[in-house]
Amino acid sequence: MKRLPIGIQTFSEIINENYCYVDKTRIIYELINNGKYFFLSRPRRFGKSLLIDTLKDLFEGREELFKGLWLENKWLWNKKYPAIKISFGGGVRNTDELDIVIKNQFKNIYEDYELKDYEITLSNVMFLSLIRKLYKEYNSQVVILIDEYDKPILDNITDKDKATAIREDLKDLYSVLKEADSYIKFCFITGVSKFSKVSLFSGLNNLWDITLDERFATICGYTQNDLETVFMEYLVGVDLEKVKLWYNGYSWLGEGVYNPFDILLFLGSASREFKNYWFETGSPTFLLKLLKERKYYLP
Repeated sequence: MKRLPIGIQTFSEIINENYCYVDKTRIIYELINNGKYFFLSRPRRFGKSLLIDTLKDLFEGREELFKGLWLENKWLWNKKYPAIKISFGGGVRNTDELDIVIKNQFKNIYEDYELKDYEITLSNVMFLSLIRKLYKEYNSQVVILIDEYDKPILDNITDKDKATAIREDLKDLYSVLKEADSYIKFCFITGVSKFSKVSLFSGLNNLWDITLDERFATICGYTQNDLETVFMEYLVGVDLEKVKLWYNGYSWLGEGVYNPFDILLFLGSASREFKNYWFETGSPTFLLKLLKERKYYLP
């Protein structure tokens, strides 16, 4: 029996260590072949980071990881693209920490791709330089993947001055995407909130928001078919109607999906206890803080 990938966001680990994997490669293939710049908003613990990591492995041409998946025989594996993956999942408390987080990730990418002449300067300048160096070194356009793009702002949302300062720094960073357009093959940005393109993605007018596009409604989360096939061995004796009542309450104008975190913890519990697993760790604390601050009634 394959193991449940509770808390695992690394695609290669799921594939190599015999974990259950819900094959999202068909919808990923459709996404890639329909545009260049994409934005997706989904709640926390809904599979966004795993999706980002899957995209990275795909563009880097790690064919061995996709054996047996829908995409295996449809992708041109001889063409590989360098990928810049930036994640803000760890959170920051101020602009200084944000700067450190960004530059540390740039440094790791320099090391991973064995690039020379790492020079510390402004983050946006370093970002553009990194894109150009990868393009030149590998003679290929670059893939940009940004996970939790909004978390630094949301972590400080109750401090207006801090949040504004962080937003401006992120705006400078993201402005590079427009300037580097000719060097970019594909760009995918995820987060839990939707900030206006004017305030944070200035100039990036071609960013396609697929959050409520029914074609990509199931790109994160588990469908009914996913549940009953991939996790079949874990469902013996389980009341599927009750599972659906508790956890299949998410829809983005397409087919409804189950919350992955709820499902994995429910199936992994010895007692198969029905409870709100996601809310205990994945609830939007920034929203709860604002509601309390403005004295909205919370039952």
